[in-house]
Amino acid sequence: MIDKTAREAQAIRDARKDFAEALTALGLMAPFFDRTAAEIDQLIEAAVTGYIDSMQTQGAQPERDGHLPEDPIPF
Repeated sequence: MIDKTAREAQAIRDARKDFAEALTALGLMAPFFDRTAAEIDQLIEAAVTGYIDSMQTQGAQPERDGHLPEDPIPF
Protein backbone atom coordinates (compact mmCIF):
# COMPACT_ATOMS: atom_id res chain seq x y z
CA MET A 1 0.00 0.00 0.00
CA ILE A 2 1.09 3.51 -0.74
CA ASP A 3 0.56 6.54 1.45
CA LYS A 4 -2.07 8.12 -0.79
CA THR A 5 -2.72 11.81 -1.21
CA ALA A 6 -6.33 12.98 -1.09
CA ARG A 7 -6.39 13.15 -4.90
CA GLU A 8 -5.00 9.62 -5.26
CA ALA A 9 -7.58 8.29 -2.81
CA GLN A 10 -10.35 10.08 -4.74
CA ALA A 11 -9.06 8.70 -8.06
CA ILE A 12 -9.20 5.16 -6.65
CA ARG A 13 -12.77 5.74 -5.44
CA ASP A 14 -13.68 7.18 -8.84
CA ALA A 15 -12.25 4.07 -10.54
CA ARG A 16 -14.73 1.81 -8.72
CA LYS A 17 -17.41 2.50 -11.35
CA ASP A 18 -15.11 1.50 -14.24
CA PHE A 19 -13.99 -1.56 -12.28
CA ALA A 20 -17.60 -2.60 -11.65
CA GLU A 21 -18.47 -2.07 -15.32
CA ALA A 22 -15.53 -4.25 -16.41
CA LEU A 23 -16.50 -6.99 -13.94
CA THR A 24 -20.08 -6.88 -15.19
CA ALA A 25 -19.03 -7.00 -18.84
CA LEU A 26 -16.86 -10.04 -18.12
CA GLY A 27 -19.57 -11.76 -16.09
CA LEU A 28 -17.44 -11.58 -12.93
CA MET A 29 -19.47 -9.26 -10.71
CA ALA A 30 -20.95 -12.00 -8.48
CA PRO A 31 -17.71 -12.90 -6.62
CA PHE A 32 -17.03 -9.22 -5.96
CA PHE A 33 -20.56 -8.09 -5.08
CA ASP A 34 -20.22 -8.48 -1.31
CA ARG A 35 -16.68 -7.12 -1.04
CA THR A 36 -16.14 -3.94 0.95
CA ALA A 37 -15.19 -0.68 -0.68
CA ALA A 38 -11.78 -0.95 1.01
CA GLU A 39 -11.21 -4.39 -0.56
CA ILE A 40 -12.18 -3.12 -4.01
CA ASP A 41 -9.91 -0.11 -3.52
CA GLN A 42 -7.06 -2.48 -2.61
CA LEU A 43 -7.51 -4.34 -5.93
CA ILE A 44 -7.61 -1.10 -7.91
CA GLU A 45 -4.55 0.23 -6.09
CA ALA A 46 -2.62 -2.98 -6.75
CA ALA A 47 -3.39 -2.78 -10.46
CA VAL A 48 -2.52 0.92 -10.70
CA THR A 49 0.69 0.49 -8.68
CA GLY A 50 1.78 -2.46 -10.82
CA TYR A 51 1.05 -0.51 -14.00
CA ILE A 52 2.98 2.56 -12.84
CA ASP A 53 5.93 0.49 -11.60
CA SER A 54 6.11 -1.30 -14.94
CA MET A 55 5.95 1.94 -16.93
CA GLN A 56 8.75 3.42 -14.83
CA THR A 57 10.90 0.32 -15.26
CA GLN A 58 10.25 0.25 -18.99
CA GLY A 59 11.00 3.95 -19.29
CA ALA A 60 14.44 3.38 -17.81
CA GLN A 61 15.31 0.82 -20.50
CA PRO A 62 15.69 1.39 -24.24
CA GLU A 63 13.12 -0.40 -26.36
CA ARG A 64 14.91 -2.86 -28.61
CA ASP A 65 12.51 -4.17 -31.21
CA GLY A 66 9.02 -3.11 -30.12
CA HIS A 67 7.99 -6.66 -29.22
CA LEU A 68 6.77 -7.69 -25.79
CA PRO A 69 8.78 -10.36 -23.95
CA GLU A 70 7.11 -13.64 -23.00
CA ASP A 71 4.81 -13.20 -20.01
CA PRO A 72 5.37 -15.74 -17.20
CA ILE A 73 1.90 -15.07 -15.76
CA PRO A 74 -0.79 -16.89 -17.76
CA PHE A 75 -3.47 -14.21 -17.48
